Amino acid sequence: MITIDHISKWYGKFQVLADCSTGIERGEVVVVCGPSGSGKSTLIKCVNGLEPVQEGAIRVNDVAVTDAGTNMARLRSQIGMVFQHFELYPHMSVLNNICLAQEKVLNRSREEARAKARSLLQRIDLSDQADKYPGQLSGGQQQRVAIARALAMDPIAMLFDEPTSALDPEMINEVLDVMVELATEGMTMMVVTHEMGFARKVADRVIFMDEGRIVEDAPTEEFFNTPRSDRAQAFLAKILQH
Repeated sequence: MITIDHISKWYGKFQVLADCSTGIERGEVVVVCGPSGSGKSTLIKCVNGLEPVQEGAIRVNDVAVTDAGTNMARLRSQIGMVFQHFELYPHMSVLNNICLAQEKVLNRSREEARAKARSLLQRIDLSDQADKYPGQLSGGQQQRVAIARALAMDPIAMLFDEPTSALDPEMINEVLDVMVELATEGMTMMVVTHEMGFARKVADRVIFMDEGRIVEDAPTEEFFNTPRSDRAQAFLAKILQH
């Protein structure tokens, strides 16, 4: 589903990604973790072309993300993206936030878009919030709306960039529960997160990054039980000690 082939990226003279390669199969859930500044978020943003790469290639569903001739708007409509800070339109109701891209990109009728939106709001247990504005919702509710907005496009894969890091602790589980449900339904997912409980429960593989490189790419239990690199061992020792 997703192929990342020897990509490298620089911001000026600073190299943020260095020769990164991995692949994600259809229906696979992969968690990307590592210390702050390791390149995790940059890597996931490169997958749908939000960040360009200077070397290497990325393909999603056999479409070349890194090809200048690729219709990126069409490709992005097939890849759901959920950001750390929700990125909802504050001047639109929850319902209209979920309907907008359906109507503008997928050319669905207003009735079709509203029906899809209401179905997804019911799924994430927010049917009674449809007419509210994002600012009237909690952070956890806003992130669930952002997930519903991405799902409304019927994506072939979902990308999550630290979806719980801006939330109060009591709101994290309500977002993770939705993500766990997606995973169990077979959605292809690439998740940048520090939520190691989620990783251990749901992920098929864990990618560990440090200083712009993929240091480890291993099945979940292998990563947690027998990490190969000293850097991954030190990382796990710090975040799993409590």
